[in-house]
Amino acid sequence: MTRLFIQILLQRSLNQLLYFVHRNQENQNAAVTFILLGFSEYPKLQIPLVLLFLTIYSVTVLGNLGMILIIKINPKLHTPMYYFLRHLSFVDLCYSTVVTPKLLENLTVEDRTISFTGCLAQFFFACTFVVTETFLLAVMAYDRFVAVCNPLLYTVVMSPKLCSLLVGASYSWGTVCSLTLAYFLSELSFRGNNIINNFVCEHASIVAVSCSDPHISQEITLASATFNEVSSLMIILTSYVFIFITVLKMPSTGGRHKAFSTCASHLTAITIFHGTILFLYCVPNSRSSWLMVKVASVFYTVVIPMLNPVIYSLRNKDVKETARKLVNTKLLCQQCKSA
Repeated sequence: MTRLFIQILLQRSLNQLLYFVHRNQENQNAAVTFILLGFSEYPKLQIPLVLLFLTIYSVTVLGNLGMILIIKINPKLHTPMYYFLRHLSFVDLCYSTVVTPKLLENLTVEDRTISFTGCLAQFFFACTFVVTETFLLAVMAYDRFVAVCNPLLYTVVMSPKLCSLLVGASYSWGTVCSLTLAYFLSELSFRGNNIINNFVCEHASIVAVSCSDPHISQEITLASATFNEVSSLMIILTSYVFIFITVLKMPSTGGRHKAFSTCASHLTAITIFHGTILFLYCVPNSRSSWLMVKVASVFYTVVIPMLNPVIYSLRNKDVKETARKLVNTKLLCQQCKSA
């Protein structure tokens, strides 16, 4: 049911996005294109960067698809926590796929242009999945709060219906935010070829090359980003304050260690994800800071989707055991075929 809801939601969002684009006849008639500079100012690093990003993307695809498969086939992992983790892996895979293939293409060809429609679509989908991940991490914090603070009521509180509702709300809010921002971007005017000093069509870079007043778009983006970051962090911090208090009251050292270990992976993922986003907030908007913006953007759009499956699998015995069985089964099948 959740999968069908996500498919319908994304299809309707794409149709709405295309409507916004086609409605803006001024940009379409002017044959507006964008040139993504990416890392073109470092020609000697093009091949090493291609190899690096291709490796990272391959690990990202294998890691996240593997995590989704492992959670699906292991009955022990059919719990609310792993239900959320499966969707986190799906979101990581999606927004890495929105960004990385285009990044690899721009590193290997001289023509780095992208159409107005393509740029807006990339921004929309990247924004959708990043906002969705922001609230999925908050939902997972709430899940850990219930598991640690109310363990006897955990299966009752975190019912399948509530889990589906929380995941659906995360996708829906991500889509609403992205559609709103994409709409106001589509209302801006552009002329001819526009050089974007980044490897991805992100809001600040698109607005910087607009020839109309972007004030409304910038204000709405700032309000949306601030609300998403503050509200999600408030949910996370509140959940972990209660978790910390509950753990300190536990009489046994073993119980405290077990409670902390169940939260360690999630805390690591939250720290990396929100730390990178907050760093981007703090970077001043100047020419000298564009390199830092690019590096930080690479980290949260390319590297973090690779790290999450690693973070969650290294500390989990059930995940590692299932992965080992899958590898052994595959090797056994190959040996049988060769025999």
